[in-house]
Amino acid sequence: MSQYKYLSGFGNEFASEDSRCPGSLPANQNSPQKCPYGLYAEQLSGSAFTCPRETNKRSWLYRILPSVKHRDFEKFSGTSHFGNIWEDNPLPNQLRWSPFDIVEGDFISGLRTVCGAGDPKARNGLAIHIYSCTKSMENSAFYNADGDMLIVPQLGALDVTTEFGKIYVKPNEICVIQQGMRFSVGVEGDTRGYILEVFGGHFQLPNLGPIGANGLANPRDFLTPVAWYEDKECDFTIIAKYQGATFAAKQDHSPFDVVAWHGNYAPYKYDLDKFMVINSVSFDHVDPSIFTVLTCQSNTPGVAIADFVIFPPRWSVQEHTFRPPYYHRNCMSEFMGLIKGNYEAKVGGFMPGQASLHSMMTPHGPDSNCFEGASNMELKAERIADGSMAFMFESSLSLAVSKWGQEICQKLQHDYINCWASLKKNFTGPAE
Repeated sequence: MSQYKYLSGFGNEFASEDSRCPGSLPANQNSPQKCPYGLYAEQLSGSAFTCPRETNKRSWLYRILPSVKHRDFEKFSGTSHFGNIWEDNPLPNQLRWSPFDIVEGDFISGLRTVCGAGDPKARNGLAIHIYSCTKSMENSAFYNADGDMLIVPQLGALDVTTEFGKIYVKPNEICVIQQGMRFSVGVEGDTRGYILEVFGGHFQLPNLGPIGANGLANPRDFLTPVAWYEDKECDFTIIAKYQGATFAAKQDHSPFDVVAWHGNYAPYKYDLDKFMVINSVSFDHVDPSIFTVLTCQSNTPGVAIADFVIFPPRWSVQEHTFRPPYYHRNCMSEFMGLIKGNYEAKVGGFMPGQASLHSMMTPHGPDSNCFEGASNMELKAERIADGSMAFMFESSLSLAVSKWGQEICQKLQHDYINCWASLKKNFTGPAE
């Protein structure tokens, strides 16, 4: 694991160079007339040049060859179920999928789009994908011109090589590869997980408001890779996602040739066990927004294109309260997944590797068994969700399901609605 070295902090201005080439970072200028070691200077911008300083995202890369040195891009045929391929087929039903199958092949060939909304051409929207694979990418790299990708491993670790360095991310950790960053994924055996892709803006930490200075995800716990390079001449394929379609271009060298870099635009990872849980200590059930790890905000204050929310192990102590998630309808779309353990509102009915989608204003909540148990339990302080980690991709957009998600994957549970069928009327009527 010695090759994995990290810098700490969310959104920091970092400077990093491979220890094999000391002094490879230019001393005072971003783009000197001649860079140390004969390197090329290249800027990667994740925001408009004129964005305010607090939202301006860019990094300078000092590399052996500039990324422009490749042949023409051509349509790529290896991702037939990945992209902006959700159908114009509204379906407000509650949806749940059994654990998704493992696909033979590498990370790119195993990408499958479940649902999405919006349009990357207009820089507004999101897509939700499943990945599964059995082997590592070889002499190939991927970048997403449409937006950022938040990756949630569920089965098997990912050995991710990026232009900025190496990231090792295992289940119960996440990583974010931001727009335009090239990366390759190595695996050992069966691997599966979830991806949240946002077309507009970047993920950020939620504001804490009356919580105060401390709580939720702490900036120092986000890790960015230290510079690492390979000087490798070979037949290499660059795969790009652009306007929802995928393309491939050939080049004669590895793109992971960045010897040094500095800036505030970089990939990062986070360990979900480091989340500082905030919860009620008196009564009632706090809104799930209190468990937000990262958010991508829309132009409307307080309204998210996407939130990444987790349900970690915690104490439950509320008095005179129905403690599981309550029955509800709301103006957000909720896509849920389970990394490990059991989800508290559907114990035994929602397994690791599964997913569910509760669309805008579609009612949902605990199943019949959960309701009966929680309504009659002795209320005392107890630990919940130990050994478990459920999460939610929540969005203000109305999501449409892809044909793959509805038909081709054959994992959609058509009897999901039955988990509420045995709810009975408990109304006692007015007292006589």
